[in-house]
Amino acid sequence: MPHPSVLLAAAQETAHDVGPGWILRTVIIAGVIGAVLLAWFLLRGYGQD
Repeated sequence: MPHPSVLLAAAQETAHDVGPGWILRTVIIAGVIGAVLLAWFLLRGYGQD
């Protein structure tokens, strides 16, 4: 197993390249899915008599 300092250096190197993009992407995807589910939940009752 590699030394922990090597793993930390590799994690820091990838963290600088990625930035906060994955957090923002996750929040946007979760928001869109939540909006679709909320719309489906609210609108499903309109089709019933």
